[in-house]
Amino acid sequence: MSVLLRNNVLVIGDTGPVVMFAHGFGCDRNMWRLMVPSFAKDFRIVLFDLVGAGQSDLGAWSPERYATLHGHTRDVVEILRELECGPVVFVGHSVSAMIGVLAVRRAPHLFSHLVLVGPSPRYIDDGDYRGGFGPDDIEELLGFLDSNHMGWSQAMAPQIMGNPERPELGEELTNSFCRTDPDIARHFARVTFTSDNRADLPHVTVPTLVLQCRDDVIAPEAVGRYVHEAIPGSRFVLLDATGHCPNLSAPVETAAAIREFLGAGPVPALDPRAP
Repeated sequence: MSVLLRNNVLVIGDTGPVVMFAHGFGCDRNMWRLMVPSFAKDFRIVLFDLVGAGQSDLGAWSPERYATLHGHTRDVVEILRELECGPVVFVGHSVSAMIGVLAVRRAPHLFSHLVLVGPSPRYIDDGDYRGGFGPDDIEELLGFLDSNHMGWSQAMAPQIMGNPERPELGEELTNSFCRTDPDIARHFARVTFTSDNRADLPHVTVPTLVLQCRDDVIAPEAVGRYVHEAIPGSRFVLLDATGHCPNLSAPVETAAAIREFLGAGPVPALDPRAP
Protein backbone atom coordinates (compact mmCIF):
# COMPACT_ATOMS: atom_id res chain seq x y z
CA MET A 1 0.00 0.00 0.00
CA SER A 2 1.24 3.50 -0.82
CA VAL A 3 2.30 5.85 1.93
CA LEU A 4 -0.50 8.25 1.01
CA LEU A 5 -3.20 5.59 1.31
CA ARG A 6 -1.67 4.22 4.49
CA ASN A 7 -2.02 7.59 6.24
CA ASN A 8 -5.19 8.72 4.44
CA VAL A 9 -3.40 11.80 3.13
CA LEU A 10 -5.40 14.72 1.74
CA VAL A 11 -3.72 17.60 -0.10
CA ILE A 12 -5.70 20.82 -0.53
CA GLY A 13 -4.44 23.33 -3.09
CA ASP A 14 -1.52 23.16 -5.49
CA THR A 15 0.37 26.41 -4.91
CA GLY A 16 1.94 28.32 -2.05
CA PRO A 17 3.95 27.25 0.98
CA VAL A 18 3.00 23.88 2.44
CA VAL A 19 1.52 23.54 5.92
CA MET A 20 1.11 20.05 7.33
CA PHE A 21 -1.37 19.52 10.18
CA ALA A 22 -0.95 16.55 12.53
CA HIS A 23 -3.71 15.57 14.97
CA GLY A 24 -3.52 14.39 18.57
CA PHE A 25 -4.39 11.21 20.44
CA GLY A 26 -7.83 9.76 19.71
CA CYS A 27 -8.45 12.19 16.86
CA ASP A 28 -8.10 12.25 13.08
CA ARG A 29 -7.45 14.73 10.28
CA ASN A 30 -11.05 16.00 10.50
CA MET A 31 -10.12 17.80 13.72
CA TRP A 32 -8.43 20.50 11.60
CA ARG A 33 -11.46 21.23 9.41
CA LEU A 34 -12.33 24.52 11.16
CA MET A 35 -8.82 25.87 10.59
CA VAL A 36 -8.45 24.89 6.94
CA PRO A 37 -10.40 27.92 5.58
CA SER A 38 -7.95 30.27 7.34
CA PHE A 39 -5.04 28.84 5.32
CA ALA A 40 -6.58 27.57 2.09
CA LYS A 41 -6.25 30.84 0.13
CA ASP A 42 -2.48 31.15 0.36
CA PHE A 43 -1.11 27.80 1.55
CA ARG A 44 -1.04 24.26 0.24
CA ILE A 45 -2.44 22.09 3.02
CA VAL A 46 -1.51 18.51 3.88
CA LEU A 47 -3.83 16.60 6.22
CA PHE A 48 -3.35 12.99 7.29
CA ASP A 49 -4.30 10.39 9.86
CA LEU A 50 -1.75 8.81 12.15
CA VAL A 51 -1.66 5.07 11.46
CA GLY A 52 -4.26 3.51 13.74
CA ALA A 53 -6.53 6.58 13.63
CA GLY A 54 -9.33 7.78 11.39
CA GLN A 55 -9.37 6.23 7.93
CA SER A 56 -5.73 5.16 7.98
CA ASP A 57 -4.87 1.59 7.01
CA LEU A 58 -5.24 -0.31 10.28
CA GLY A 59 -3.45 -3.24 8.66
CA ALA A 60 -0.30 -1.11 8.57
CA TRP A 61 -0.32 -0.71 12.36
CA SER A 62 1.80 -2.94 14.53
CA PRO A 63 2.82 -2.66 18.18
CA GLU A 64 6.44 -3.08 17.16
CA ARG A 65 6.59 -0.22 14.63
CA TYR A 66 4.65 2.10 16.91
CA ALA A 67 6.26 1.06 20.20
CA THR A 68 7.57 4.64 20.43
CA LEU A 69 6.71 7.93 18.75
CA HIS A 70 9.52 7.29 16.27
CA GLY A 71 7.20 5.07 14.22
CA HIS A 72 4.87 7.99 13.53
CA THR A 73 7.89 10.21 12.97
CA ARG A 74 9.06 7.93 10.17
CA ASP A 75 5.59 8.09 8.65
CA VAL A 76 5.65 11.91 8.57
CA VAL A 77 9.01 11.92 6.81
CA GLU A 78 7.84 9.27 4.33
CA ILE A 79 4.72 11.29 3.48
CA LEU A 80 6.73 14.42 2.76
CA ARG A 81 9.20 12.53 0.62
CA GLU A 82 6.37 10.86 -1.30
CA LEU A 83 4.75 14.25 -1.94
CA GLU A 84 8.13 15.73 -2.85
CA CYS A 85 7.31 18.86 -0.89
CA GLY A 86 9.39 20.76 1.56
CA PRO A 87 10.50 22.50 3.51
CA VAL A 88 7.07 22.64 5.14
CA VAL A 89 5.41 24.24 8.14
CA PHE A 90 4.54 21.42 10.54
CA VAL A 91 1.66 22.07 12.95
CA GLY A 92 1.41 19.35 15.59
CA HIS A 93 -1.32 19.13 18.21
CA SER A 94 -0.76 17.40 21.55
CA VAL A 95 1.27 14.20 21.06
CA SER A 96 1.90 15.17 17.44
CA ALA A 97 3.82 18.19 18.72
CA MET A 98 6.53 15.79 19.91
CA ILE A 99 6.21 13.78 16.70
CA GLY A 100 7.04 17.04 14.93
CA VAL A 101 10.03 17.66 17.19
CA LEU A 102 11.35 14.18 16.40
CA ALA A 103 10.68 14.62 12.67
CA VAL A 104 12.69 17.85 12.61
CA ARG A 105 15.55 16.02 14.29
CA ARG A 106 15.28 13.17 11.79
CA ALA A 107 15.07 15.23 8.59
CA PRO A 108 15.56 18.95 9.32
CA HIS A 109 15.79 19.87 5.63
CA LEU A 110 12.11 18.95 5.19
CA PHE A 111 10.85 21.59 7.63
CA SER A 112 10.84 25.38 7.59
CA HIS A 113 8.83 26.06 10.77
CA LEU A 114 7.41 24.10 13.68
CA VAL A 115 4.18 24.95 15.48
CA LEU A 116 3.49 23.07 18.71
CA VAL A 117 -0.12 23.25 19.94
CA GLY A 118 -0.52 22.12 23.56
CA PRO A 119 2.81 20.26 23.62
CA SER A 120 4.15 18.12 26.45
CA PRO A 121 7.56 16.45 26.31
CA ARG A 122 6.78 14.43 29.45
CA TYR A 123 3.44 14.06 31.23
CA ILE A 124 4.82 12.58 34.45
CA ASP A 125 6.43 14.76 37.13
CA ASP A 126 10.16 14.20 37.54
CA GLY A 127 12.08 16.01 40.26
CA ASP A 128 11.75 19.75 39.66
CA TYR A 129 9.96 19.10 36.35
CA ARG A 130 6.19 19.31 36.67
CA GLY A 131 4.44 17.48 33.85
CA GLY A 132 1.02 17.68 35.47
CA PHE A 133 0.65 14.03 36.54
CA GLY A 134 2.22 11.82 39.16
CA PRO A 135 3.23 8.25 38.23
CA ASP A 136 0.21 6.85 40.07
CA ASP A 137 -2.08 9.27 38.23
CA ILE A 138 -0.87 7.99 34.87
CA GLU A 139 -1.18 4.34 35.88
CA GLU A 140 -4.72 4.98 37.12
CA LEU A 141 -5.60 6.74 33.87
CA LEU A 142 -4.13 3.94 31.74
CA GLY A 143 -5.72 1.25 33.91
CA PHE A 144 -9.14 2.85 33.45
CA LEU A 145 -8.60 2.89 29.69
CA ASP A 146 -7.44 -0.74 29.71
CA SER A 147 -10.54 -1.89 31.55
CA ASN A 148 -13.22 0.29 29.96
CA HIS A 149 -12.41 2.07 26.69
CA MET A 150 -15.91 3.49 26.21
CA GLY A 151 -16.25 4.62 29.82
CA TRP A 152 -12.79 6.21 29.72
CA SER A 153 -13.67 8.08 26.53
CA GLN A 154 -16.95 9.37 27.92
CA ALA A 155 -15.33 10.49 31.18
CA MET A 156 -12.07 11.93 29.86
CA ALA A 157 -12.96 13.61 26.57
CA PRO A 158 -15.09 16.42 28.11
CA GLN A 159 -12.34 17.14 30.66
CA ILE A 160 -9.68 17.24 27.96
CA MET A 161 -11.79 19.49 25.74
CA GLY A 162 -12.77 21.88 28.53
CA ASN A 163 -15.30 24.56 27.56
CA PRO A 164 -18.19 22.97 29.53
CA GLU A 165 -20.50 25.74 28.33
CA ARG A 166 -20.12 24.24 24.83
CA PRO A 167 -20.97 20.58 25.45
CA GLU A 168 -21.05 19.81 21.73
CA LEU A 169 -17.26 20.10 21.67
CA GLY A 170 -16.82 17.49 24.38
CA GLU A 171 -19.33 15.28 22.62
CA GLU A 172 -17.37 15.47 19.38
CA LEU A 173 -14.14 14.49 21.11
CA THR A 174 -15.92 11.68 22.97
CA ASN A 175 -17.23 10.28 19.69
CA SER A 176 -13.77 10.50 18.16
CA PHE A 177 -12.22 8.62 21.07
CA CYS A 178 -14.93 5.96 20.89
CA ARG A 179 -14.31 5.36 17.18
CA THR A 180 -10.67 4.48 17.78
CA ASP A 181 -9.82 0.78 17.87
CA PRO A 182 -9.63 -0.03 21.61
CA ASP A 183 -6.42 -2.07 21.38
CA ILE A 184 -4.65 0.62 19.38
CA ALA A 185 -5.97 3.31 21.72
CA ARG A 186 -4.62 1.49 24.78
CA HIS A 187 -1.23 1.00 23.17
CA PHE A 188 -0.92 4.57 21.88
CA ALA A 189 -2.06 6.02 25.21
CA ARG A 190 0.70 4.17 27.05
CA VAL A 191 3.29 5.25 24.47
CA THR A 192 2.06 8.85 24.71
CA PHE A 193 1.72 9.23 28.46
CA THR A 194 4.96 7.44 29.37
CA SER A 195 7.15 9.15 26.75
CA ASP A 196 9.94 11.56 27.64
CA ASN A 197 11.19 13.86 24.87
CA ARG A 198 12.74 16.58 26.99
CA ALA A 199 16.23 15.82 25.69
CA ASP A 200 15.06 16.33 22.09
CA LEU A 201 13.88 19.91 22.55
CA PRO A 202 17.28 21.70 22.50
CA HIS A 203 18.06 20.05 19.15
CA VAL A 204 15.19 21.74 17.28
CA THR A 205 16.84 23.88 14.60
CA VAL A 206 13.88 25.57 12.87
CA PRO A 207 11.83 28.58 14.00
CA THR A 208 9.28 27.28 16.50
CA LEU A 209 6.02 28.59 17.93
CA VAL A 210 4.60 27.15 21.15
CA LEU A 211 0.84 27.71 21.47
CA GLN A 212 -0.57 27.26 24.95
CA CYS A 213 -4.18 27.30 26.16
CA ARG A 214 -5.38 28.35 29.58
CA ASP A 215 -6.75 25.69 31.97
CA ASP A 216 -5.36 22.77 29.98
CA VAL A 217 -5.64 19.61 32.10
CA ILE A 218 -3.35 17.63 29.79
CA ALA A 219 -0.58 20.15 29.13
CA PRO A 220 -0.57 22.89 31.81
CA GLU A 221 0.87 26.32 31.13
CA ALA A 222 4.06 25.50 33.03
CA VAL A 223 4.73 22.65 30.58
CA GLY A 224 4.27 24.92 27.58
CA ARG A 225 6.68 27.44 29.05
CA TYR A 226 9.17 24.65 29.72
CA VAL A 227 9.02 23.65 26.03
CA HIS A 228 9.49 27.29 25.00
CA GLU A 229 12.52 27.73 27.26
CA ALA A 230 14.09 24.47 26.09
CA ILE A 231 13.82 25.16 22.33
CA PRO A 232 16.37 27.79 21.30
CA GLY A 233 14.81 30.98 19.93
CA SER A 234 11.24 29.71 20.14
CA ARG A 235 8.22 31.97 20.57
CA PHE A 236 5.52 31.42 23.20
CA VAL A 237 1.90 32.54 22.82
CA LEU A 238 -0.73 32.06 25.52
CA LEU A 239 -4.02 31.88 23.68
CA ASP A 240 -7.19 33.37 25.12
CA ALA A 241 -8.68 29.90 24.87
CA THR A 242 -9.29 27.12 27.37
CA GLY A 243 -8.96 23.36 27.21
CA HIS A 244 -6.61 21.21 25.18
CA CYS A 245 -8.10 21.50 21.67
CA PRO A 246 -8.04 25.11 20.39
CA ASN A 247 -8.22 23.79 16.82
CA LEU A 248 -11.87 23.06 17.66
CA SER A 249 -12.70 25.55 20.42
CA ALA A 250 -10.84 28.62 19.06
CA PRO A 251 -9.86 27.91 15.43
CA VAL A 252 -9.69 31.51 14.22
CA GLU A 253 -7.58 32.70 17.17
CA THR A 254 -5.28 29.70 16.75
CA ALA A 255 -4.96 30.29 13.01
CA ALA A 256 -4.27 33.99 13.57
CA ALA A 257 -1.39 33.21 15.95
CA ILE A 258 0.13 30.78 13.45
CA ARG A 259 -0.25 33.18 10.52
CA GLU A 260 1.34 36.01 12.51
CA PHE A 261 4.27 33.74 13.38
CA LEU A 262 4.70 32.88 9.69
CA GLY A 263 4.43 36.51 8.60
CA ALA A 264 1.38 35.59 6.53
CA GLY A 265 -0.83 38.47 7.65
CA PRO A 266 -4.23 38.31 9.34
CA VAL A 267 -6.74 35.55 8.80
CA PRO A 268 -8.43 36.30 5.47
CA ALA A 269 -12.10 37.16 5.47
CA LEU A 270 -14.07 33.98 4.89
CA ASP A 271 -16.80 33.76 2.29
CA PRO A 272 -20.10 33.79 4.24
CA ARG A 273 -21.67 31.75 1.43
CA ALA A 274 -19.24 28.89 2.01
CA PRO A 275 -20.81 25.75 3.51
